[in-house]
Amino acid sequence: MDPTGMIGRFRAQGTGAGCSRGARRAARASLAALACAIGGSMAAMAQSGTVKAQHGDWQVVCKAPPPGARNEVCALVQSVTAEDRNNVGLTVYFQVFSNGTKVLRVFAPLGVLLPPGIGLKIDDRDVGNAPFLRCQNFACYAQVVVEDKLIDQLKTGKTAVFIIFQTEEAGIGIPISLGGFSQALAALR
Repeated sequence: MDPTGMIGRFRAQGTGAGCSRGARRAARASLAALACAIGGSMAAMAQSGTVKAQHGDWQVVCKAPPPGARNEVCALVQSVTAEDRNNVGLTVYFQVFSNGTKVLRVFAPLGVLLPPGIGLKIDDRDVGNAPFLRCQNFACYAQVVVEDKLIDQLKTGKTAVFIIFQTEEAGIGIPISLGGFSQALAALR
C-alpha cells in the first residue's frame, strides 16, 4: 500500500502501468511528503484563510505564503452538513500545486468509522472510495491525487455525494454541490 493511502483511489483505472517498482515507490514517497507538507497548510487554511472569490457553491480561499515562498496558497473549499444530521458534516478542499499536482482532500468528523474509508458518487454514478489517511484533533481526512477524468466529472457534474460510516450498518451520504466548480477551478489557476 502506498504511504499516503490514496494513490489509485477515485479512479477508474490503476496506476503504475509501464513503471518499474522502484519508480512507483519513489513517486509514492514524494506524494507522501507532499501529503505531509500540505496537511498543515490545509488545516491552517481552514482556520486562517481569506475568501478571495465565490463561484456558485465553491469558495476560493487563500492564505499567506509559507516562509520562503512567493505566492499565497489557495484552494477551492466547500463545507456542508448532512441533510438529516446537523452534527455530521464535511469540508472539501481542492488544490492545484505549482508542479501541476491536483489534490482533493475531504475532512470528516471525528468518530467516523475508518476501515470503510470514504466513498464518492457523482450524479448517482459510483466513482470509487479512498481510505482515511489520518485523524487529527479536529477531523479525519482522506486525500486523493486527482486525475483529469475525475476533474472532468467534477466540472460537468451537478452533485457529488461523499459517503462516510459512523456504524457498520449504514453509510451517511453527504451531498456536495458541484455548481460553480468549473469557474472556481479556472479562478484558482
